[in-house]
Amino acid sequence: MITIITPLILIILALLGVAIIIQKYLKLPTNITVLFLSGPLVSISAPIMVFIGSIVSSKMSSDASLATLPLGLMVAGTATATIPAAMLAKKLGRRLASIIGFTNAFFGSLIAAFAILKQSFVLFCIAAFLIGLSTAFTQQLRFAAIESVTCEKDINKALSVLMFAGIFSAMIGPEIALFGQTLFADSIGFAAAFIGISIMSVISMLIMLKFKNTNIEEVVAAKFSRSLWVIIKQPIFIISVIAAALSYGLMSYIMTSTPLSMHQVHHHSLSDTKWVIQSHIAAMFLPSLITTWLSNKIGIRNILFIGSSLFAVVLVIATQGHSVLHYWWALIILGIAWNFLFFSGTSLLHFSYQSHEKHKVQAINDFSVFTFQGASSLMAGWVLFNYGWNGVIISAIPFVIVMFAISIYYTIYCKRTKELDK
Repeated sequence: MITIITPLILIILALLGVAIIIQKYLKLPTNITVLFLSGPLVSISAPIMVFIGSIVSSKMSSDASLATLPLGLMVAGTATATIPAAMLAKKLGRRLASIIGFTNAFFGSLIAAFAILKQSFVLFCIAAFLIGLSTAFTQQLRFAAIESVTCEKDINKALSVLMFAGIFSAMIGPEIALFGQTLFADSIGFAAAFIGISIMSVISMLIMLKFKNTNIEEVVAAKFSRSLWVIIKQPIFIISVIAAALSYGLMSYIMTSTPLSMHQVHHHSLSDTKWVIQSHIAAMFLPSLITTWLSNKIGIRNILFIGSSLFAVVLVIATQGHSVLHYWWALIILGIAWNFLFFSGTSLLHFSYQSHEKHKVQAINDFSVFTFQGASSLMAGWVLFNYGWNGVIISAIPFVIVMFAISIYYTIYCKRTKELDK
């Protein structure tokens, strides 16, 4: 029992240790530390769903191609709640809006546990959708971090800290899932993982009580307000949204297919599958330690191009074989590629709006990103079971081409405007 739970305890202690370092040495506001602690705990629902969601679904559904439906519905829930999450933050403030949003993870995870015990695929899909609603509020935390800093040069630093926090949800989530499977057999073990999500959600809400709201709303004369159409026509908005949406969608498309391809199709162990998924999600967030420094050194346009190139490398590796190492390398590089493009998209979005426009622009951005991600996740299982792993990879090629096009477009935009070079 002690041996099983030790890794989980060590990861949580590491989270606390890094939070102390951030507070003491990075000179960022206390809000950033609160977000750093709260975010990963409520975000464990995503890696748990990625790790065991499709496996659980394949056991409950009579049609194997529907195995990724709950994961797709989770992302659909995120897309559905993006606009309400932003509007609630505007009306109630980030703290209360986040706590309200996190309750969806609490109730959704309890329903998921019940659904697994009752072997109800429909109920599990409903639970996944509710968990997705919570994720929309979690995604808003990166904007809360940007708003919490007083100096513009600290924006990328705060964003990197929040993205780096994701590595802890990547480690905690699968460890809780494996812990449940080790203690209990089959469905009871899977249900225990979702009970773990509910417990962590409560802890996250309690931590979020320490968050201090920034200005809920800024009053600006009507003559200074731009229509949404004027904002979204800006090249910088288009570049930022496409970079974030494509990176998130393609990453989810391949990641969602991986546990099914590894465990169900090619019969790799659950432990090996966990290792690959954990490594992937860690790779999504670990580069955040250097992303700010790197972007300052070589510029966002080069970060975009490197990220696009890494996505191309993923496709090459993934078509070379089906061993654990093939999956591991492909998913590691996939995580780094996502980090570079999503960081770039989020950083650039900040330049597309004025302070009083932030909530509506952030809402449209997240709605676009997670709608595309939801569609990608829904398609993953169907493509995998009809065309195989290589079919999944080959169908991703057009999206990588678009990523390169966006990178080139941003380079041209920088040369024309002589702005945002860094």
